[in-house]
Amino acid sequence: MRNTLAIAGKEVRAYFHSPIAYLVMAFYTVLCGFFFYSFVATYQMESFRMAAMGGMGAPPMNLNQYIIRPLFEGVLSVILLLLIPLITMRLYAEEKRAGTMELLVTSPVTDGQIIIGKYLGAMALFAILVLLTFLYIGTLFIYGNPSFKPLLATALGYFLFGGALMSLGMWISTFTKNQIIAAGVSFAVLLLLYVLDWVSTYSFSTVGRVLAYIGATTHFDNFAKGVIDLSDVVYYVSVIVLGLFLTARSVEALKGRA
Repeated sequence: MRNTLAIAGKEVRAYFHSPIAYLVMAFYTVLCGFFFYSFVATYQMESFRMAAMGGMGAPPMNLNQYIIRPLFEGVLSVILLLLIPLITMRLYAEEKRAGTMELLVTSPVTDGQIIIGKYLGAMALFAILVLLTFLYIGTLFIYGNPSFKPLLATALGYFLFGGALMSLGMWISTFTKNQIIAAGVSFAVLLLLYVLDWVSTYSFSTVGRVLAYIGATTHFDNFAKGVIDLSDVVYYVSVIVLGLFLTARSVEALKGRA
């Protein structure tokens, strides 16, 4: 465990010793802030409109439904498709480019410790992005009254969603020493997983249902609604384990050529 945490700390320091962490955080913060403000402004305008019409017998507007859910499910999940490849592209591609891959795979540290350490380092940067998101969400508790439990479910789903994409991005990073190629291929794969859910809108066949189930966003929908379904948790954990397993196999192949 100590070796794993040491590798994770090394990866976090590497992110902040390069422009990657700062660019990712700045890009994420600006976009998150813009869309958060847009959803809040829309919510206020709709509230004023309903108040002017006397309510018309409609139930009170829900902050989770009008702001939190569309922010996470409609916007931030898409932003992750752009940012996660930037986070994962260097994990192994940089080792290859710098010529340290051979030293890494022949070091006394086990492959599992290296892989999990690198993954935890990348997830630490992602956790910072999640915390930045809650700086905005926190203002809703100051000036409004959102439901806390559905928000926790949404946050859990968002973290699992990002973790699943992260493991796949790390695996793709093992195939090339060019970080731009690693980022581009990761984006293409993650985008495919994102849009597979669309198959369910026009195909009701067995193949269509299977493809929709594989889609990463299919399982985020319940979390965004504030519902924690065990099958959705199992899906994301399975993708994380699969990504780590595939990374281990790729590293083993690299060790064979070292």
